[in-house]
Amino acid sequence: MTGLDIMLSQLQAEAKAEADSRLAAAREEADQLLAQADAEAESGAELIARQAEEEAARHLERTRSSADRKRRMLLLQAKQEVIAEVLKKAYEKMDSLEDSAYFDLIRRLLRECAQPLEGEIRFSERDRKRFPAGFEKEIGKIAAERGGSLRLGDNAAIDNGFILAYGGVEENCTFRAMFDSRKEALQDAARKVLFS
Repeated sequence: MTGLDIMLSQLQAEAKAEADSRLAAAREEADQLLAQADAEAESGAELIARQAEEEAARHLERTRSSADRKRRMLLLQAKQEVIAEVLKKAYEKMDSLEDSAYFDLIRRLLRECAQPLEGEIRFSERDRKRFPAGFEKEIGKIAAERGGSLRLGDNAAIDNGFILAYGGVEENCTFRAMFDSRKEALQDAARKVLFS
C-alpha cells in the first residue's frame, strides 16, 4: 500500500467518523420534529370534535411528510458537507506531500497527460526549486515514451502540478484542474466509501 493510499485510507476513516456524527445529529433533529408533530396531533385530536378527527389525521400526515422531507434534506446536506470536506482534505494532502511522493505523483500525471507531440511543460517556481536530481531528463524520457518531446518552459503561476503547451493549446494538469475535471467521479467514490 503506497503512502498516498494510506493517507487516503486515513482520510476516509476520518470522514466516515465525521459523517456518522453529522448523520446522527441530523437523525436526532428529524426524530424530534416527528415527536413534536405526534404530540401536536395527539393533543389536537383530544380537543376537537369527532368531525375534526379526519382533519387531524390529514394534518398529522402533512406534518410527518414535512418532517420526513426536512430529515432527508438535513441528511443530504450533511452528506454533501462531509464529501466536500473529504475532497478538500485529499487535495490538501496531495499538495503537501513530501517531495519524493509529490514528484512520483507528477511523473504519473505526466505519463497520463503527455501527448505524442513536441511541446513545453511549465511548473511553478516553488516546484522548480525542489526538482529532484535529473528530473528534467526524466520529463524528456517520459515524453519520448509517449511518442513526443517536452522542453522546460517558463515558470507558471500555479500552485502545483504543471501546464503542458502544444502549439497554441495549453492543458492544465494542476491538482485543482484534475480534481475539478473528476469532481463528480470523486464525489461518487467518496459517497460509496462513506455511506454504503
